[in-house]
Amino acid sequence: MAEKGQVAPIEQGGFLLFLALVTMALVVVVLPFTQPMLWAALAAIMFQPLYRWFLARMPGKDSRAALATLGVIMVAVILPAFLIGSAVVNEAAGLVVAFQEGRINVSDWFDHVIAALPDNIRGSLDASGWSDLEKLQQRAQEFAQASLGLIAAQALAIGGSVFGFVLSFGIALYASFFLLRDGRSIGEAVLSALPFERGVANRLAARFLGIVRATIKGSVVVGLVQGALGAITFWIAGVPSVLLLGVIMAIASLLPAVGPAIVWIPTAIYLLATGAIWQGVVVIVSGVAVIGMADNVLRPILVGRDTGIPDWLILITTLGGIALMGLSGIVVGPLVAGLFLAGWGILREQRGAVSPEAAS
Repeated sequence: MAEKGQVAPIEQGGFLLFLALVTMALVVVVLPFTQPMLWAALAAIMFQPLYRWFLARMPGKDSRAALATLGVIMVAVILPAFLIGSAVVNEAAGLVVAFQEGRINVSDWFDHVIAALPDNIRGSLDASGWSDLEKLQQRAQEFAQASLGLIAAQALAIGGSVFGFVLSFGIALYASFFLLRDGRSIGEAVLSALPFERGVANRLAARFLGIVRATIKGSVVVGLVQGALGAITFWIAGVPSVLLLGVIMAIASLLPAVGPAIVWIPTAIYLLATGAIWQGVVVIVSGVAVIGMADNVLRPILVGRDTGIPDWLILITTLGGIALMGLSGIVVGPLVAGLFLAGWGILREQRGAVSPEAAS
């Protein structure tokens, strides 16, 4: 029997069961707005220094500082994203129409590239079973049409559910305001309530914030810079649909090892194969000396330290996150990997500290 002032085990177990059930119910209720809430939290984390800057100049006016920060986010991030996104969708839709009308034929592109290859390489392709070029070309054209059609379909899906998009956007802004203003107190309350040692909770929280900042600053920002450099390069070389290619390059830059090269290398090969020699050389030089070097120069400046996650794990978790959650997976995938490594690292340290005592 429990002593006076103590909670009986059955009562404690019942309360923990209640907490688990009500937490699961809350997750189910907010599940439709998981992505807006996630992006609101990311915005609050990334723009917290700006909020503190405004707050230092508006002492005691937390709400005004949060509103000022939201204004900067709207002008500097959201509005340009809408403008660029609408332009990219227009280019993608135009390419889809061009494919459907037969004005763009990927088979002709492959013919140019294959004809420009040396005889020994063409012989190797035949010997390795790639001799049936018609099927390969047909699949490539179908892939290109499907990829562009997916972009156009997503745009139509957004346009077809305007109310849902506006509702999610409004919730993200609304949540961002409160997370900017009350984020530190909310974080402190969460850490205090976690069933961990406070030192472990603090380390996991620091790891969480570090990975979020590193992923956004070291991947998203660098990706946008590389995409912009790629779009400028393609514009100089006279390549059509430069905005669409720039966005694809920015997304590809999130993948370790390959990165933007999977966009500019095929473009350069096509330009050289079709006789656009100086344009192909410009793309190659820019891809190696400008676009490729941007990652090496900017990432150490923006991130300042390594995330501690191996490149192969970043690649797998980024692709897996995108497959599961779409654009949000760019951040969620590496975040899960980082917390996984941090959690097991803490456990290893704890077991290493306990084992000598147990052995004695």
